[in-house]
Formats: sequence, C-alpha cells, structure tokens
Amino acid sequence: MSTEKSEQQLEYERRLHEDMLDSLDEELEMEIDDGRMDALIREATDAAVADLDLDRRSYFKESFRLQGELVKLQDWVVANNLKVVVLFEGRDAAGKGGVIKRITQRLNPRVCRVAALPAPGQRERSQWYFQRYVSHLPAGGEIVLFDRSWYNRAGVERVMGFCSDAELEEFFHSVPEFEKMLIRSGIILIKYWFSITDDEQNRRFLMRIHDPLKQWKLSPMDMESRRRWEQYTKAKEEMMERTHIQEAPWWVVEGVDKKKARLNCIHHLLSQMPYGEIAHETVALPARVHNPEYIRLPTPPEMIIPAAY
Repeated sequence: MSTEKSEQQLEYERRLHEDMLDSLDEELEMEIDDGRMDALIREATDAAVADLDLDRRSYFKESFRLQGELVKLQDWVVANNLKVVVLFEGRDAAGKGGVIKRITQRLNPRVCRVAALPAPGQRERSQWYFQRYVSHLPAGGEIVLFDRSWYNRAGVERVMGFCSDAELEEFFHSVPEFEKMLIRSGIILIKYWFSITDDEQNRRFLMRIHDPLKQWKLSPMDMESRRRWEQYTKAKEEMMERTHIQEAPWWVVEGVDKKKARLNCIHHLLSQMPYGEIAHETVALPARVHNPEYIRLPTPPEMIIPAAY
C-alpha cells in the first residue's frame, strides 16, 4: 500500500511539473514568435537589427514576477469591488497587443477582459459618440483593457477624414468632461500611449508583409497610416495637448524595445494602484463521492478524434 502511494505521489509530482512547464511554454512560444519576427526583419531589410532586448533570463524572471503582482492586483480589485479601465493607444505595430497579452495571460478572464471594438456600423455612427464604449465599461470587481478606445476620433478618424471638423472639436470639448465623469463614478482610469520611431514602424510593417502568420494584421488602413505618418504625429500632439488632464493624464511608453516596453508598462500600471495581498482561505480538495451502483459508460470509438500526435 505504501509503495502504491509513493508511485501515486511521484505521478502527481510529474504531472504538476509538466503543468508548470506548459505554463512557461506559453510565454516561450510568444518569445519564439518575436525571434522569428526579428529574423524576418533582417531578411527583409538585408541588414542587421540591433539587439536591444534584455538578457532573456532577466526578462523571463521579471516578466513572471510582474505577472504574479498582477494576480495580486486582480484579487485586490475583486475584494474591494473596484472598477479599472486602462486605455492602450499608439500607432499601428507599436506593441499594444503584446503588452495586453502579457497582462491578461495569467488573469481570470471573468475579471480582466479586453475591449477591441471594430469600426462602428451605421446605427452606431448615429449614436452619441461615447455610447458604444460605455457598454464595455467595467462593473465592480472588473478590469477592462481597451485595445484602442474613444481616442480613435482624435487619431484615425481625424487623419482619414471619417469625422468632420465640428465632430472633432466636439470630441475635444467633451472627452475631458466624459473622463472626469467616469472618475467621479468610481472608475480608475489609466491612459497609455505607445511610442515608436518611424524606422521601427517601417521594420515591423516589413515583417508583417513577409510573415504569412502576421499578414492578417495588415489592412489597407495600416498601409495608408504608414503613408500619413506626419499627419498622425500632428494629430497625436494635439490630442495629448488637449486631453492630458490632471484627473486622467497620458503616460507615454517608449516602445522601440518590445521587452522593455512590456515590463515598463506593467510595472507602471501596478504602481498606479495601492493594491495589497488579499488573504485567501486554505483550499482543501474534497474527497470524491464513490457510488458503487454507478458504471461509467464507454465512449464510442467513432467519437474520439484521431491521435495525430
């Protein structure tokens, strides 16, 4: 009996170890994808790309540490029934998606969710401008990450001519009051702008062009945004000037080095809230109830998918 228990314990420890490695592999998979991207950039530009990355071991170590702190933040938000909104803005290919993936990777999707709204339909265009965003705001105990937000009007809509001058001016007049209203209602609002250089965006676009797994990220709008770099710069500068308010300031993330941008953004996000560790009751796995009368029915072979691996 003791030998059987020992074997069960060894099997349990082996499976636990495999689960931990599988969790690590999620991050490694994304990093391998980044390495593949860098190789494609070098091939596309026929030039060496400067290695700006952190030491890989240091990056992984700090990334996992920060993700552990994000779990504590999540528990704190739930325990205190708080509402958190984080906006991620920036040029195409600036790295917003990579940071959002790392933030949400270890969190409960019922607590932390991403709002990435498509272009508005005909009905939405006839609504109050902020209406489509209001429906995605958090309830108590929730965190919402906006992958682009109501600032579309000050960026892409303005540059591409999708809104009139009057609509743009009304936006600039309304958005500070809208955000102050959100804050008065108890929402914690944090706004990030991801900044990259002209050359870096060019390299990342070239990567997407040459990478069949990334080509779906390129749209005609992306190509046009590349051509209108300077117009986007001017639009961003006015947006920052007119919407950088004391209650909801803009925070700029230097995004040329993707790994540093991720760590810096998550570190700063954590610093914006006075979270603490929440005590949890000790979890005890209950014994399973066994019913001698129950006989488990076999799964029909035709229902089982082929073992290709």
